[in-house]
Amino acid sequence: MKILIKNGRVISPASNLDALADVAVAAGRVVAIGAGTQGFVPNRVIDARGCVVAPGLVDLAARLREPGHEHEGMLESEMAAAVAGGVTSLVCPPDTDPVLDEPGLVAMLKFRAEKLHQARVYPLGALTRGLRGEALTEMVQLTEAGCIGFGQADVPLTDTLVLQRALQYAATFGYAVWLRPQDAHLARGVAASGALATRMGLAGVPVIAETIAIHTLTELMKATGARVHLCRLSSAAGVALVRQARADGLPLTCDVSINSIHLTDTDIGYFDSRARLNPPLRQQRDRDALREGLADGTIDALVSDHTPVDEDAKTLPFAEAEPGATGLELLLGLALKWGQESGVGLTRSLAVLTSEPARVLGSALGTLQASLGQVVEGGVADLCVFDPQAEGAVEPSALRSQGRHTPFAGHALPGRVTCTLVGGQIAFEA
Repeated sequence: MKILIKNGRVISPASNLDALADVAVAAGRVVAIGAGTQGFVPNRVIDARGCVVAPGLVDLAARLREPGHEHEGMLESEMAAAVAGGVTSLVCPPDTDPVLDEPGLVAMLKFRAEKLHQARVYPLGALTRGLRGEALTEMVQLTEAGCIGFGQADVPLTDTLVLQRALQYAATFGYAVWLRPQDAHLARGVAASGALATRMGLAGVPVIAETIAIHTLTELMKATGARVHLCRLSSAAGVALVRQARADGLPLTCDVSINSIHLTDTDIGYFDSRARLNPPLRQQRDRDALREGLADGTIDALVSDHTPVDEDAKTLPFAEAEPGATGLELLLGLALKWGQESGVGLTRSLAVLTSEPARVLGSALGTLQASLGQVVEGGVADLCVFDPQAEGAVEPSALRSQGRHTPFAGHALPGRVTCTLVGGQIAFEA
């Protein structure tokens, strides 16, 4: 289908493009921008007057809950939520049931996702078999099946020797290792250590649970030459360590969740299980440091940390409730809100959702990498059209995700997605 998107403000952070221009799409590609659209004869015209035409969002952390947790989310519901939020590419962690440690499971997931013709799914393979932290998986075979990296999801790898061998193996083939920085023994609590957790009688997770893990990983990176992506930083001290590692030249990237840059431990309120998250919400100084790190580029990407949780698992005492919250449909609005409050501007707000996470994915995507996260002539037509002036309150009942639990219920967020294109096809239209 030939589509002409007219009268929109085209913003592509990777190429510093910010201009009022038409965008012509044909055969799944952006064939022309601006003056080059003259003479283009479309089958469909989309009027984007007053709207921003941006690259499709790239989310580096979204659980789809298949296979094994279909009672909490199914591919159909979570992929619909993704494109409704303007997300055209997403990375899913390997903690499904069964775990993504076999090529056949990865191939099946990708096949199921591709049949839906919605967002692109990039699985992370399990770093160790069954995520048990003992034997390494067959990384070469998993990569051939479609994995773009390897990780342990939220399961700490306690054996440092196994971790060292995993990084050595990954470095040999140029694979990226994605890990949550958490010490397995110190991270057993349910809330951030501090006055609030003590007053509420909740087991605390100290900041050193994160910093000890980062110290270990950076030392192993120096020894092995491996490329590591830290998933969901949560503390000011963690940001400082990443900044120092970057200054030392280590190939380290990282992301932060929408929850951690907007909320603090006080948002737990009176044991509100919607704020039972992993990593736990920390103090205001940590939130402020995370916001600053995202603004200055120390933190590469903002992620939804989308984790649908069913009603039974959330309506429990705080310490017993399953951690997680829905986020795919809130990612853009919360990024725009952060950008407004931090004063970084619309381009940077979009960069942490588009070009920067695409850069993290790097060569794992092959030829698609040349245009992922960009609006560029000849590039893949993954596009998000949204109205930056529209504002609305978050209504859990209106979310397309099967998981309706979010600590942002009732919050007013800017930005409303009006149209999402994936591979030149309309995947969502408001």
